[in-house]
Amino acid sequence: MRSDMLSRRAALALGTALALTASPVLAQDSGGKIKIGVIGGGNIGGTIGGLWVKDGHEVMFASRHPEKLKPLVDELGAKAKAGTPEEAIRFADAVFLAVPYNAYPELSKEVGPLLKGKVVLDAGNATQKRDGALYDEVQKDGLGITSAKYFPGAKLVRAFSSANYKIFAKEGANGGKDRAGGRMAIPIAGDDPQALKVAEGLVRDAGFDPVVIGGLKDADKVAIGAPGFGQDVTAPELKEKLGLAK
Repeated sequence: MRSDMLSRRAALALGTALALTASPVLAQDSGGKIKIGVIGGGNIGGTIGGLWVKDGHEVMFASRHPEKLKPLVDELGAKAKAGTPEEAIRFADAVFLAVPYNAYPELSKEVGPLLKGKVVLDAGNATQKRDGALYDEVQKDGLGITSAKYFPGAKLVRAFSSANYKIFAKEGANGGKDRAGGRMAIPIAGDDPQALKVAEGLVRDAGFDPVVIGGLKDADKVAIGAPGFGQDVTAPELKEKLGLAK
């Protein structure tokens, strides 16, 4: 009898451990760390990915030429590595898109199928001068909806798109603990509740406070040129500025 009870307990413990490993939501809720693939090792990818590494996450930064990311991963230490976009997506529990918006159509063809079912944090912004017809598409359909079109099946959340990377680097330093008045708010928008949970955890781990502003259709509230863009404020202040319930 005692042996059976111990076996059941062991099986339950193993099942819980496997669930935590398999589910980034459960890992985040339990305070655990997950594997993150950062597509793009430039300003925004290097900044936010670096904050996650410092918090204890394993991060693979991705480029078509991963050897060029060696200085970045060497600086960040053992929990940072470099790979191709395909390698980073297969490695990751969650993916951070940090490439210029005009790269989305081609990136969609290359890795779109691999992103199906993945939690994907999307930081891209479209600009008229750089993105041309793609910018027109965003103006017509909305930023979140357009991103979702290029990566169908991904559990997409708009995040870290509402300010310059220099602000994120400054305000996320030391886990945001040094910021007077409280941590900076990061607006996030998405249609998948599970993905929003993961994104909220990752925003906190980077040193900020997440504020869910709605679904993907609401992402334009914090797009370039919108009233919610560039707001270096606390969560209560952002909610007030955007007219969200406190």
